[in-house]
Formats: sequence, structure tokens, C-alpha cells
Amino acid sequence: MRPRTGYGTETFSCGASTTGLGRSRAAIARTWVLAATAGLAVSGLAAAGTAAAQPVPAVRAAHHGAAHHGAAHHGAAHHGAAHHGAAGYGAPNHAADHLASTANSRQDYRRACPVTTAPGTMACMVLVRTNVAQFPATAVRPGAEPAGVGYGPASLQSAYKLPSATAGAGRTVAVVDAYDDPDAASDLATYRAAWGLPACGTGCFEKVNQNGLTSPLPPPAGGSGWATEESLDLDMVSAICPKCHILLVEASSPSVADLGTAVNRAVSMGALYVSNSYGAQESSSDPGYDSSYYDHPGVAVTASAGDGGYGVSYPAASPYVTSVGGTSLRTSLDSRGWTEQVWGSSSGGEGTGSGCSANEAKPPWQTDTGCARRTDNDVAAVADPNTGVAVYDSYDQGGWLEVGGTSASSPIIASVFALAGVPAHGSYPSAYIYAHTASLFDVTSGTDGACGGSYLCTAMAGYDGPTGWGTPDGTAAFSDGARTPNTVTVTNPGSQTGSAGTPVSLQVSGTDSAAGLTLTYSATGLPAGLSINSGTGKITGTPTTARAYRVTVTATDGTGASGSAAFAWTISQSAACAPLQLLGNPGFETGAINPWTASPNVLTHGSQAVPAHSGAWLAWLDGYGGPHTDTLAQKVAIPSNCRHATFSFWLKISTTDPPGRAYDTLRVQVLGPGTAVSTLATYSNQNSSGKYVRHSFSLSSYIGETITLKFTGTETLSGHDTSFFEDDNALSVA
Repeated sequence: MRPRTGYGTETFSCGASTTGLGRSRAAIARTWVLAATAGLAVSGLAAAGTAAAQPVPAVRAAHHGAAHHGAAHHGAAHHGAAHHGAAGYGAPNHAADHLASTANSRQDYRRACPVTTAPGTMACMVLVRTNVAQFPATAVRPGAEPAGVGYGPASLQSAYKLPSATAGAGRTVAVVDAYDDPDAASDLATYRAAWGLPACGTGCFEKVNQNGLTSPLPPPAGGSGWATEESLDLDMVSAICPKCHILLVEASSPSVADLGTAVNRAVSMGALYVSNSYGAQESSSDPGYDSSYYDHPGVAVTASAGDGGYGVSYPAASPYVTSVGGTSLRTSLDSRGWTEQVWGSSSGGEGTGSGCSANEAKPPWQTDTGCARRTDNDVAAVADPNTGVAVYDSYDQGGWLEVGGTSASSPIIASVFALAGVPAHGSYPSAYIYAHTASLFDVTSGTDGACGGSYLCTAMAGYDGPTGWGTPDGTAAFSDGARTPNTVTVTNPGSQTGSAGTPVSLQVSGTDSAAGLTLTYSATGLPAGLSINSGTGKITGTPTTARAYRVTVTATDGTGASGSAAFAWTISQSAACAPLQLLGNPGFETGAINPWTASPNVLTHGSQAVPAHSGAWLAWLDGYGGPHTDTLAQKVAIPSNCRHATFSFWLKISTTDPPGRAYDTLRVQVLGPGTAVSTLATYSNQNSSGKYVRHSFSLSSYIGETITLKFTGTETLSGHDTSFFEDDNALSVA
């Protein structure tokens, strides 16, 4: 363990001192452990564990401490009964049946976000299934779909008959959540890669704060549960509309004001589909919130109906949003291949929300007579955690898991709206559902509570509260159905030539018959090493392979209309590659971290106790003896005219962890191009040898690309420490 003094000098109990970055392992000076503990207690940080639910940076360590990684989290309830199999939920789901019939028995799921009763404060609505074992990405064979953690994209697309492979290009779906998930982009990339979805390249994913800026982002989500919510939202948009752009807008807090501001920001940034997977009890203030945050004609704004059974929540009760209820979804032998019922039980207290609003006016398209005000819901999708969806969240869940809640159904429906087309200007897309009720799967069984048998809590033929008019049967019910297709034309640039190793730039332009719509560009057949900017149509890069290519550039507008141009592009052979080492400051011998980027105090001056492999400086990741994460990274461009690229480094691992298990880890990854992430290797306390070992990896597949090499050291076990000493890096090309 190495306590941090905050200064540039450490004084050991023997009176000696060492200069550098103010850190030392407990094995060097055990008295520092007591001093550090006392210092934390005085400063108030020792009590951080009592505030673990507060998502601010100062308590991140408390969130990842013993309470999170102890028996309650990793015990029998968490790693219990096996999932019902990768084939789906067609076999009898005894856990779900038991839950539906005995509402007062122990639930086999938990809320990621605690229920809130604070006025003006929202809670996320994601439910984590606890009788299904979670596992990290490394447990999944590369390219294989994860099994045993719920439905993936193919199942959801099949259940709702969606044109996900052909529709949605160029449309932006926004999800609004509170706090920051630092791993959102990399987790999204892992989800998409595992399920065979197209990689999220340039322009596909963007994360901003509630002011529309990429920095500063809100405080990290910590143990609040909102990071799990964000993973669910992003994964469901990817599953339903893999061609859509995704905009994650992170509010500074879960207050109505901050979340509502984030909704407004999403709309101002061009999102025509906005999902809100959060809610709270109704209040008399809600009509005021409507006009301030949720009244956006021409935009499909969806909101989760709630997970507490019969009863109305806000903002789902707003007449300006599409209120989305929840179902239990299982495979069937009928012609559809799937069957659904209301998620919930007659005892209430769990399941989808529904009912009659106490405060909100009835929208003009609702005609049910049992409620004089706004009736929830309009439509539904799968939400039962016992027939849940697969999600990847490495930030606070450890990897793959199965989740549910109406937090799943809201982004699903927002994405179905995106598949359907662009909402008519000035319209409220909820009205489309009421005009196309025959284009939905009617849910006719199940209840979410006790309401005297009324349609407000009981499924019936036609409209009912828990599921509205039903669940998607294709996209017809989510379109105004009256738009004339646009005409998109791409100007052909003519035949092109170039040579391998020589950068190129080519602008391709398109026009649209409809004014005011943004074109999104894509290309197939590009010479290796080139890419197209989806927003501008400009092709740039450095060709790597000499041969003749046939390129097709396609421009698509927000309505799905597209046009293309095809042309030849011939690349000739380039000059030879000169042998070269590409990394800057490879052994840290400048005494500064640049051009690396790193966590505070990773750069360390070597000593007898902390030796460098060579020279005077090294990178020291972790070694704190408690939950902690350190990172070290450098961005580098690999020349396109080279044939071979090899990355190597020297690593020494020292640990006091007990044997038999990997508690603390060091991941070595390649990031890029875009948001793609590849893990080269993962080391742990089990690899400790007490000496430096050289590791080497081929990066030839990245020739011609700009990548980031990243080390991420993670400690999880309190009272024991693992230090990763890293030195003498090289990225050699020839």
C-alpha cells in the first residue's frame, strides 16, 4: 500500500526521505499506513463509505470498496440460479411465474437506483436481475454472443418485427440520464461488437453535459445506479436502431430541473427522438415542468411508466410525452413466435406503472372514458427483469448482466420511432399510435395491481392502461404516414488515383429535394486507410494497399431517403517504410509525462524500493491497498507504408494479495479507430514474479491508423496492494 501525502517528499519512519511523487508502499514503511488512516479520519474521508450513494468524485473509492465487492454483491443471491438459456424464454420460466403469483415473496432483482421521495428529484428505473450470474467481457469468446444474460438485438428485432437492418440511418436518438458514466463509450463498443452490430464510428456516439458541451462532464455516477441506467439506454438504442446516431446527454443531478434542461439540450442539438428512463411520484408542479421541459412538437419524447406497479409517475404522465409501459416477453409457437402479457401481479407493488393522472390534462388523441385526465400508458415493450435484456456495464456492474424495468422499454420505443421516420413538424408522435392501432400487437392478459378489474390496471382487448394500445408490430404505428419521400442526389467526383503512403483528401457532396434536412454520408469499397466524414462527405486518410477499388458513396437524410454515386479509385505502390520507433518519451526519461497522459502520480522517480527497468524514471500504477484505478495512455499514428508494427514494454508486478484469485488487474488496450477497443492482455496479482518481464504484441492490423495505447490498472481488494511497474515501451515499425 502506498499512502499519498499530497506533497513532493515522503519521510519514512527511519528518517530517510525520497523525492518524487509522494508515494510509498506499505511494505517499505508500514507506519505510513497508520498515518494515512489517521489523516483520512481527520479530514473526513474515512467516513466516505457512509456517503457511497452520493455520486461525487470524492466518494468513488467508497463505492468500489468492501461494501460493493463484498459478500452482499458477489454472494449467492447475485450468482445464483442459472439463466433460462441463450435460446430465449420459451421454456417455462419458473422464477418469473413464481414472482407473478407471489408478489410478497423475495424478488430476484434489485433496483439500481433507490426510490426517491425528495420533491423535484427523479430515480432511474433499471432493475438488475440477481439470480443470473454476471461476468466480464473476457469471459465471452471474441465474436460470440454472450449467453445467459437476456435478450440481444436479434431477439428484440424479431419480437417486434423491426426493419433495424435497413432503417434509421442519419437519425439521432438521445438518451437523458444523470451523472457521468466514464466507461459509456467503451462499454457501448463492447456491446455492439459482441452482438455483431456495426462498430460505432465517427459521429455515431456523442456524450455531452446538459449544456451540450463535452467538458466538463457531470460528477461520476459512482454507486448511484445511473451508470447502469446509461448502459441500458445506450445498448437498447443500439439493439433496435443500430444505424442511428446516439446522443447521451448527462444531467448534473437527478433533479427535474437538470434532467429537463438536458431534454431541452438534446432537442436543440437535433435529436428528434428523446428517451427518459426515470421518474418520480406525481406532484402539482408537473404541469409547469411540462411547458418548461417536455413540450416539444415534432419530437418523439418517450418516458418510462415506472416499476412499482399500478400508479402513475412523472414525466410519463405528461401529455406531451409517449408513456411507455412494460411487458413480460417470451417465445411462443404461434405465427408471431413471441407472446406478451402485462408485467406485474394482482397484488401490485411491482411491475409496470399505469393509471389515471391526478394533475395532467388528457391529450386530445386519448378517448378512453374511465379517466378524465391523462391516462398512462400509450404503448409498451419488454420490461420484466425475469425476461430481461442483455446489457454490458463494466463501470459499476462488472460486465454482462441481465436487466429490466420500464427503463428498457422507453429507449426501445424511442428507437422504434426513429426507425419509422421523421415526425411531422408540429405534431405529437404519441398521436400516431392512436391513429394506427391495428399495427400493434395487442396485449390482452395480465395486471399490474388492484383497480377493481378496470382497464387502468388490467390488460384487455384494445386499449388498456398497462400496455396502452400494445407493443410494436413493425413501425407503421410510429409514423404519421403522410410524408412524400425526398430525393437525394450525390455528385459523382469521377475516377480517382493515388499512391500507398500518400495522404489524400476528396470532398463528395450531395443535395436534398427537401430544404433544411441534414445529409449523412457513408461509403463502401474505400481504399484501405481511408474513411469518410459522415457529416461532411469528405474522404481523408492515407491509403495502405495498392490495387484498384470501386467506391460507392451514399448520402441519407433524416427521413431515410438516400442517393449514391459510384466511381473508380486506383492506388499505386508506395515507397518503402523506414525502420522506426514511434512512441514519444518511451522510458519516461524526460522526467515529465508528456506525450503520455496519465492519472496523477503515475510518473515516478525510481529508487531501490521502486526500481525502473532502466534509467531513472518509470510508470507506477496502483499500489494503494484499496479500491483505485490508474491509467496511462499515448496516441500514435502508424505509417501506412509499413508492413510490420510491434508494441512492447517491460512490466514488473509486486503484490501482497492472497493467492488463488485475480483481485487487482492491469489491462493493456488499443483504442481506435473511432470508439473500437481491443484488449491485448490482462495481467493481475497472479502474474507477480518480482522481476521485470518483457511483453510484445503485433499491431500490424493497425497500420495506417491512429490509435491510442492504454494501460488501466484497477485495485479492488482493501488491505492488500498490487503495484504494476511499467517501463521502456516501444512501438517499432518496419
